[in-house]
Amino acid sequence: MRLVIILLFASLIGLFTAGCLGSPTPLAPHLRGSIGLPHRGTLTDAAALPDRGDGFTRFRKDAVKWGMPRLVRTIERAARTVREAHPGTPPLVVGDLSMRHGGQTDRHRSHRTGRDVDLVFYALTPDGRPVQAPGFTRYGADALGKPEKGTRWLRFDVARQWTLVKALVLAPEANVQWIFIARWLEAMVAEWAIAKGEDPEVVWQAEVVMKQPGDAAPHDDHLHVRLACTPDEAVAGCEGGPRWSWMPSLPSLPAAGDAWLGEVEPP
Repeated sequence: MRLVIILLFASLIGLFTAGCLGSPTPLAPHLRGSIGLPHRGTLTDAAALPDRGDGFTRFRKDAVKWGMPRLVRTIERAARTVREAHPGTPPLVVGDLSMRHGGQTDRHRSHRTGRDVDLVFYALTPDGRPVQAPGFTRYGADALGKPEKGTRWLRFDVARQWTLVKALVLAPEANVQWIFIARWLEAMVAEWAIAKGEDPEVVWQAEVVMKQPGDAAPHDDHLHVRLACTPDEAVAGCEGGPRWSWMPSLPSLPAAGDAWLGEVEPP
């Protein structure tokens, strides 16, 4: 038992140093997966999101398409859920994930550890017909936006957007930590869900994770989704951000003392 505790203690030391080490090294050979903080870290064992799939398409067909396998599965499942709930839905336009081995990208301060993805908002014509989003269109408090390239106005598709948020929050392995979105669009999504009689517990969880960031753009043209670390990932080097009450707890250690540091039992 003492051996197990000491091994766990060594793993947690590696976790706390991961933000400095940044990648697997001989000093911390256990580091793997999403390593470090979203804005300072690396990535191993990544999965690539296909350029297109059931209910989604990538906005840019470049190398910023890698993420933790459970992030890729969450995107695919959520896009399929929206398509099934709303027949005739155009593909969800997926922006950047991370580079194959993480690290800095030209377009982002975060997106470095495979836990982040940008999802372009679903769009309608002003008279209510669903259309594929042409790109990152900024929507105002009136729910209208005009693409940078084009002459027609678009309307924020609040119904499909709520279905997407709900699918992300309820995804069994996602552990969604944040959904960054402009506060006026967040209000539209939440009010829609309440008006439709959605489960108050689910609406509450969505309201907890939806947030307009204070140190970045307001996110009025896309959702920025970030996953929290699982307990296993935390021991392997993943760190950063709050943990919500519905998430599994991270490992903890008993208070150290002379007895705890005593002789190690043989294996």
